[in-house]
Amino acid sequence: MTDMKKDENKNTTAGSGVNGKNDRSVGNEPSSASLHERRNTYKEDEILEEPFQIKHLLRASGYIKKYAKGMILAFFLSGLGGIASLFAPKITQQVLDRAVPQKDARLLLILAGLLVLCYALSVLFFTIRSRIMVNVSQNIIFDIRKDLFRHLQMLSFQYYDDRPHGKILIRVVNYVNSVSDMLSNGLINIVLETLNLIFIILFMFWVNVKLSLVVLCGVPVLLVFMLRIKNKQRRAWQKVSNKNSNLNAYLQENIVGARITQIFAREDENAQIFSELSGRCRGAWMEAVRYSTMVWPGIDTISVLVRAAIFIFGLLVMGEGEVSLGVIIAISGYAARFWQPIMNLGNTFNNFINNVAYLERIFETMDEPVTVADKEGATELPKIKGEVTFDHVCFSYEPGTEVLHDVSFTVKPGESVALVGPTGAGKSTIVSLISRFYNLDSGRILIDGQDISDVTLHSLRSQMGIMLQDSFLFSGSIEDNIRYGKLEADRTDIIKAAKTVCADEFITRMKDGYNTVVNERGALLSQGQKQLISFARTLLSDPAILVLDEATSSIDVQTERALQTGLDRMLKGRTSFIIAHRLSTIRNCDRIMYIDEGGIVEAGSHEELMAKKGAYYHLYTTQMEDIA
Repeated sequence: MTDMKKDENKNTTAGSGVNGKNDRSVGNEPSSASLHERRNTYKEDEILEEPFQIKHLLRASGYIKKYAKGMILAFFLSGLGGIASLFAPKITQQVLDRAVPQKDARLLLILAGLLVLCYALSVLFFTIRSRIMVNVSQNIIFDIRKDLFRHLQMLSFQYYDDRPHGKILIRVVNYVNSVSDMLSNGLINIVLETLNLIFIILFMFWVNVKLSLVVLCGVPVLLVFMLRIKNKQRRAWQKVSNKNSNLNAYLQENIVGARITQIFAREDENAQIFSELSGRCRGAWMEAVRYSTMVWPGIDTISVLVRAAIFIFGLLVMGEGEVSLGVIIAISGYAARFWQPIMNLGNTFNNFINNVAYLERIFETMDEPVTVADKEGATELPKIKGEVTFDHVCFSYEPGTEVLHDVSFTVKPGESVALVGPTGAGKSTIVSLISRFYNLDSGRILIDGQDISDVTLHSLRSQMGIMLQDSFLFSGSIEDNIRYGKLEADRTDIIKAAKTVCADEFITRMKDGYNTVVNERGALLSQGQKQLISFARTLLSDPAILVLDEATSSIDVQTERALQTGLDRMLKGRTSFIIAHRLSTIRNCDRIMYIDEGGIVEAGSHEELMAKKGAYYHLYTTQMEDIA
């Protein structure tokens, strides 16, 4: 991976590479090769060859334990409801064998009342159980999603650089929703239906032993059927999971990059890719459904055959008079109920098969190592003065491709340093390392003489202000976006910061002023306006070290001149690192460092570097000639 992929704007757009990362074709029409690579990226699925592992369910049990009381109550109510309903066939037998032949109206009314009572209790208990389990299910969703989101917040830039954002999103939303019912109702249903099956068998043997054995003869047939379909079904639903993940990633990328798609007239090409990905989802789904739909008809067929065998065996084989019609009807009723929990277990098993793949993906994300984290014994970084030292720093995004090699320099407190050089040389990498967004390969970075790897990330980053070229705004009001830099700030502080960076003028012209609501990424604002709001947000945080990475690239020259006074005020007393391609904006910096070939080629003030007539001189004079 080249440094350009890390150094430059990381927008995830339909026209800017794959997997949420830019390639060298940004700003130019993508080549056919890049389009082919992009198409293939979303066709290749992640391989899942692991067999079902009980460890995933054991781990998930941690989320269930908190709500064990509610689940036990639901289980108890379900058991009572199930037992109440099991008396119905026995009551029916008494109606056919006693009340009807004896024409006993009183007994018939009593039995009818008992039958209604059994069904009423069953419905009542199951209704209360359903309400309890809805609450439990939603709480489990909340807990899993909270833990997953918290972990995602801690993952390094590297994790997000290497993955399409849509694939991350589908795990937090879709997958968590899918597994919640399995972890709540699914587990209860397994135990409940198993006990229900045992009670049905007991009731059957209570009515007639020989006919009950006829019913049980269908069990071996069912086991053979289920074992044959199990593995194929699981692999099919894992395939659906992968295909949906790919489709979601591509869809999210194209929604964010809709403007780029239209700029390069790629609607037809993108529609074709989406059609292919959608077709693969449909094909995988149909294959999975084909296996799933075999379960219910298979069990139903076995059930019908067994019930037919009951009548044949009862009426013909056992001989007339050996068994009553009421007994046959009761056993037939229990036989129907016998297969019902088996069918329910089959459906629950189906659900497990469908969702274990999702559970694996959720835990896979939770197990993603936090590569940039506070090490054991990390201390709080005290209020800093702003001295920054690079001590023989080496860094690479991928092994074997070094971006920075043996870089050493010291920046004094309050000193302003400009980083210039060709695209992809490592300028943004240097400022990213100061905030410890990535781990070093070797060397040290010190702030006020303290190694930043020995201090907590929060105490480090809370004293730094970073203004990126891509000025990201959150959905909400302009005031809220500025306050993001300092949550306890009041309206007066926010307005003061906005005035300092020349943002107050255009904000007050808006209909709702600072209460104007902006959409995700500030779609209704110009890029320059978004940068000014980001400036105000950064200034409000009052950082000791300030990083401006192409922070004025989208601001017109007139506004930039007016902003310069505010910038000078921002930079005063702060250590600052400025990356700018417009070299006229960094002439007044205390020091300029020309970055190329993994290190510092030359450094000095503007006048000193111009006098050397080296790399900076040629870059500056070339740019001035182009402007002229």
